[in-house]
Amino acid sequence: MKYLENNEWKRGAVFIKELVPKAALSFVANTVYNEHYETVKMDHSWKIDEQQLNIHYSFKFSDKMHSLQAIAENRLIEIPISSEAEFITEHYWGYTKYSEKKTFEYGVTHPRWEMYPIISSEVKLDFENVYGDDFSILNQLEPVSVFLAEGSNITVEKKRTISNH
Repeated sequence: MKYLENNEWKRGAVFIKELVPKAALSFVANTVYNEHYETVKMDHSWKIDEQQLNIHYSFKFSDKMHSLQAIAENRLIEIPISSEAEFITEHYWGYTKYSEKKTFEYGVTHPRWEMYPIISSEVKLDFENVYGDDFSILNQLEPVSVFLAEGSNITVEKKRTISNH
Protein backbone atom coordinates (compact mmCIF):
# COMPACT_ATOMS: atom_id res chain seq x y z
CA MET A 1 0.00 0.00 0.00
CA LYS A 2 1.07 3.58 -0.59
CA TYR A 3 -0.32 6.46 1.44
CA LEU A 4 0.27 10.10 0.47
CA GLU A 5 0.87 12.37 3.44
CA ASN A 6 2.30 15.90 3.28
CA ASN A 7 3.39 15.34 -0.34
CA GLU A 8 5.39 12.25 0.69
CA TRP A 9 4.52 8.66 -0.19
CA LYS A 10 4.59 6.24 2.74
CA ARG A 11 4.80 2.59 1.67
CA GLY A 12 3.62 -0.07 4.06
CA ALA A 13 2.01 -3.44 4.64
CA VAL A 14 -1.74 -3.85 4.91
CA PHE A 15 -2.83 -6.45 7.42
CA ILE A 16 -5.88 -8.28 6.08
CA LYS A 17 -5.90 -11.20 8.48
CA GLU A 18 -3.32 -12.59 10.87
CA LEU A 19 -3.34 -16.26 11.81
CA VAL A 20 -1.85 -17.11 15.19
CA PRO A 21 -1.60 -20.32 17.24
CA LYS A 22 -2.74 -18.94 20.61
CA ALA A 23 -6.25 -17.77 21.49
CA ALA A 24 -4.89 -15.19 23.96
CA LEU A 25 -3.07 -13.40 21.13
CA SER A 26 -6.26 -13.20 19.09
CA PHE A 27 -8.27 -12.04 22.08
CA VAL A 28 -5.93 -9.19 23.01
CA ALA A 29 -5.30 -8.09 19.40
CA ASN A 30 -8.98 -8.13 18.49
CA THR A 31 -10.49 -6.64 21.64
CA VAL A 32 -7.84 -4.10 22.61
CA TYR A 33 -6.54 -3.11 19.15
CA ASN A 34 -9.51 -4.05 16.92
CA GLU A 35 -7.23 -6.19 14.74
CA HIS A 36 -8.21 -9.14 12.52
CA TYR A 37 -6.49 -12.10 14.21
CA GLU A 38 -7.76 -15.67 14.04
CA THR A 39 -6.56 -18.59 16.10
CA VAL A 40 -5.72 -21.71 14.11
CA LYS A 41 -3.89 -24.95 14.78
CA MET A 42 -0.33 -24.54 13.48
CA ASP A 43 2.74 -26.71 13.11
CA HIS A 44 6.26 -26.23 11.78
CA SER A 45 9.49 -28.09 11.19
CA TRP A 46 12.98 -26.78 10.60
CA LYS A 47 15.58 -29.21 9.29
CA ILE A 48 18.95 -27.50 9.19
CA ASP A 49 22.32 -28.87 8.15
CA GLU A 50 25.57 -27.30 6.95
CA GLN A 51 24.35 -27.09 3.33
CA GLN A 52 20.67 -26.22 3.49
CA LEU A 53 17.57 -25.29 5.43
CA ASN A 54 14.27 -27.10 4.97
CA ILE A 55 11.56 -24.94 6.51
CA HIS A 56 7.93 -26.10 6.60
CA TYR A 57 4.89 -24.39 8.12
CA SER A 58 1.34 -25.72 8.13
CA PHE A 59 -1.96 -24.66 9.59
CA LYS A 60 -5.56 -25.82 9.66
CA PHE A 61 -8.23 -23.37 8.57
CA SER A 62 -11.91 -24.25 8.03
CA ASP A 63 -11.11 -27.96 8.42
CA LYS A 64 -8.57 -27.76 5.59
CA MET A 65 -4.78 -28.08 5.86
CA HIS A 66 -2.57 -25.44 4.24
CA SER A 67 1.23 -25.39 4.05
CA LEU A 68 4.28 -23.45 2.91
CA GLN A 69 7.71 -24.98 2.42
CA ALA A 70 11.08 -23.59 1.37
CA ILE A 71 14.41 -25.31 0.86
CA ALA A 72 17.26 -22.82 0.90
CA GLU A 73 21.02 -22.66 0.94
CA ASN A 74 22.37 -22.32 4.47
CA ARG A 75 24.11 -18.98 3.89
CA LEU A 76 22.84 -15.45 4.31
CA ILE A 77 23.02 -12.88 1.52
CA GLU A 78 21.99 -9.25 1.32
CA ILE A 79 18.49 -8.65 0.01
CA PRO A 80 18.94 -7.09 -3.45
CA ILE A 81 17.87 -3.48 -3.88
CA SER A 82 14.58 -3.10 -5.82
CA SER A 83 13.75 -6.83 -5.50
CA GLU A 84 10.40 -8.31 -4.49
CA ALA A 85 12.07 -9.41 -1.24
CA GLU A 86 13.13 -5.84 -0.50
CA PHE A 87 9.64 -4.59 -1.33
CA ILE A 88 8.18 -6.95 1.29
CA THR A 89 10.81 -6.67 4.02
CA GLU A 90 11.76 -3.00 3.84
CA HIS A 91 8.55 -1.24 4.72
CA TYR A 92 8.26 0.82 7.82
CA TRP A 93 4.54 1.39 8.06
CA GLY A 94 1.67 -0.98 8.80
CA TYR A 95 -2.00 -0.34 8.11
CA THR A 96 -5.15 -2.05 9.32
CA LYS A 97 -8.75 -1.17 8.49
CA TYR A 98 -10.81 -0.21 11.51
CA SER A 99 -14.00 0.82 9.69
CA GLU A 100 -15.09 2.12 6.31
CA LYS A 101 -13.94 5.62 7.29
CA LYS A 102 -10.99 4.86 9.55
CA THR A 103 -7.62 3.11 9.17
CA PHE A 104 -4.92 2.66 11.79
CA GLU A 105 -1.29 3.36 10.90
CA TYR A 106 1.66 1.92 12.82
CA GLY A 107 5.32 2.85 12.51
CA VAL A 108 7.65 -0.17 12.36
CA THR A 109 11.41 -0.16 12.89
CA HIS A 110 13.98 -2.90 12.34
CA PRO A 111 17.45 -3.30 10.86
CA ARG A 112 17.78 -4.29 7.21
CA TRP A 113 17.25 -8.04 6.95
CA GLU A 114 19.17 -10.67 5.00
CA MET A 115 17.88 -13.73 3.19
CA TYR A 116 18.79 -17.31 2.32
CA PRO A 117 19.00 -18.22 -1.42
CA ILE A 118 15.99 -20.40 -2.31
CA ILE A 119 16.57 -23.81 -3.90
CA SER A 120 12.90 -24.83 -4.14
CA SER A 121 9.54 -24.00 -2.62
CA GLU A 122 6.01 -25.32 -2.40
CA VAL A 123 2.81 -23.44 -1.59
CA LYS A 124 -0.26 -25.50 -0.74
CA LEU A 125 -2.67 -22.78 0.24
CA ASP A 126 -6.29 -22.19 -0.72
CA PHE A 127 -6.21 -18.39 -0.73
CA GLU A 128 -9.97 -18.08 -1.25
CA ASN A 129 -10.64 -20.33 1.74
CA VAL A 130 -8.29 -18.39 4.02
CA TYR A 131 -8.62 -14.80 2.78
CA GLY A 132 -11.94 -14.65 0.92
CA ASP A 133 -13.29 -14.39 -2.63
CA ASP A 134 -11.12 -11.40 -3.57
CA PHE A 135 -8.04 -13.65 -3.31
CA SER A 136 -9.37 -16.64 -5.28
CA ILE A 137 -7.32 -15.76 -8.38
CA LEU A 138 -4.14 -16.57 -6.43
CA ASN A 139 -5.17 -20.24 -6.44
CA GLN A 140 -4.39 -20.38 -10.18
CA LEU A 141 -1.08 -18.49 -10.07
CA GLU A 142 2.51 -19.47 -9.33
CA PRO A 143 4.44 -17.17 -6.96
CA VAL A 144 6.46 -14.45 -8.71
CA SER A 145 9.13 -14.73 -6.04
CA VAL A 146 9.79 -16.74 -2.91
CA PHE A 147 12.29 -15.75 -0.26
CA LEU A 148 13.30 -16.79 3.23
CA ALA A 149 14.46 -13.85 5.34
CA GLU A 150 16.36 -13.84 8.60
CA GLY A 151 14.21 -11.47 10.61
CA SER A 152 14.99 -9.52 13.76
CA ASN A 153 13.33 -7.89 16.68
CA ILE A 154 11.11 -5.02 15.63
CA THR A 155 9.46 -2.12 17.36
CA VAL A 156 5.90 -1.11 16.63
CA GLU A 157 5.32 2.55 17.34
CA LYS A 158 2.08 3.93 18.70
CA LYS A 159 -0.79 3.70 16.29
CA ARG A 160 -2.55 6.69 14.90
CA THR A 161 -5.83 7.04 13.06
CA ILE A 162 -5.99 8.20 9.48
CA SER A 163 -9.27 9.02 7.73
CA ASN A 164 -10.35 7.24 4.55
CA HIS A 165 -11.88 9.58 2.02
